[in-house]
Amino acid sequence: MADALKHHLGPAVVDKIANELSSLDASFPSAAFSKQALKGLEELELMPRGRHIAQALQASLPGDFRRASKLLLESFGPPLERTENNGMAVFFYLPHAFWVQDFGLEHFDEAMAFQYQLTQRFTAEFSIRPFLEQHPEATLKLLRTWASDASPHVRRVVSEGTRPRLPWAPRLRGFQADPRPVLELLELLKDDPELYVRRSVANNLNDIGKDHPELLLETAARWLKKAGEERRWLVNHGLRSMVKSGESRALTMLGFGADALCLDVAGEVSPSAVAASGEVKLLCEVRNPGEESLLVLIDWRVFFRKAGLAASAKVFKGGRFELAPGASCALEKKLSLRDLSTRRHHPGWHEVEVLVNGQPYSIGGFDLEGA
Repeated sequence: MADALKHHLGPAVVDKIANELSSLDASFPSAAFSKQALKGLEELELMPRGRHIAQALQASLPGDFRRASKLLLESFGPPLERTENNGMAVFFYLPHAFWVQDFGLEHFDEAMAFQYQLTQRFTAEFSIRPFLEQHPEATLKLLRTWASDASPHVRRVVSEGTRPRLPWAPRLRGFQADPRPVLELLELLKDDPELYVRRSVANNLNDIGKDHPELLLETAARWLKKAGEERRWLVNHGLRSMVKSGESRALTMLGFGADALCLDVAGEVSPSAVAASGEVKLLCEVRNPGEESLLVLIDWRVFFRKAGLAASAKVFKGGRFELAPGASCALEKKLSLRDLSTRRHHPGWHEVEVLVNGQPYSIGGFDLEGA
């Protein structure tokens, strides 16, 4: 992903930053900034590019952090009007995020005011994390205020920036060990009017559950009491990793109980032998022979061969159904065996299961031939 994104942070961005700052302050050394920012830029990927340009900014901005942040803030464009589909142009502000996190830690008030504006134009979910680590009490206190801000972008960073396992960012080890301060913030946001914010809350819950499954289950059960449709969706999304792994308590909490043991399940895999980079078809049919309607969650689990003798299971989403008495549903999936950047395929037998409300049913498998 970064290989494609890095091109959104190239010479044109450097030129734009230089022009905007020099138009605001004639003393800004735009030529020196551009020379330093462009030197070696082409060889770098996305995140290193952002930090490289930030270092060039620091070398060219006024030495006083307050003056420097004021100048950068004056160069900001208008806040984002939408919460979705803002495209890649917002990555223009990635160097600004690196600048404040790398050079603003000793200037808490000015740096947090800067990030308050930054997150309304890009995001401060990455840059706020060093402040959570070095100024935890002050940062958490301010985030509690931001949780009721009028801007959904500000409210979202309260959740997204505190995720213990945020992608593309170092983990917040303190919150992995004790996520209770994070949960206090999520309590303020669980019924936020914006799906944009609630989705972030769900992602944070999902992160917490990977280190503290019992705490996630306890929180989910509490939030589901007298919950409306929107909060139920949030909890469902927050439990997705547990549901994917077949955690029975999570499944039961969401209405997919152990009644799956009463269902009739059949399936097949074809062909039974497939050439390298080929494709197999997975089929299953689930029937409710009982006298009451049942909610049914169906997923696929494939045990991929690894380079050695071991196998690694991967779950693929299937579907959710409500089966009336005597009713059945059929599901089909085409599984490509082409190598991916995230998964390489190795020859040998691959077992396939259907997971019905977390209960595994073997439907056979396929033999992947060597390249």
